[in-house]
Amino acid sequence: MRRDIFQAIADPTRRAILGLLALQAMTPNAIAEHFDSSRQAVSKHIQILAECEVIKQQQTGREIYYHFNPQKMKEIDLWLERFRKLWDDRFDQLDNLLKNL
Repeated sequence: MRRDIFQAIADPTRRAILGLLALQAMTPNAIAEHFDSSRQAVSKHIQILAECEVIKQQQTGREIYYHFNPQKMKEIDLWLERFRKLWDDRFDQLDNLLKNL
């Protein structure tokens, strides 16, 4: 099954992992230390993020480091961009309505 970026960010734990990796590359064990869940559960979240290409793995010696992939997050930004103009227009209409009251 092919996962997409929206499945990757749907889970709060995965969003938290992305937040950690946005700051610095980390090993799976270092990531797992930030959560109360089992290492196996965190590993599954990492696997989903990697499948969606939101994170990339890099082998350094015997350690695997995971890195945040900002280019992949652009897909979310591009999808949301279609709605920004609509929302801005609606908020402008509401502002005008409130001023006229």
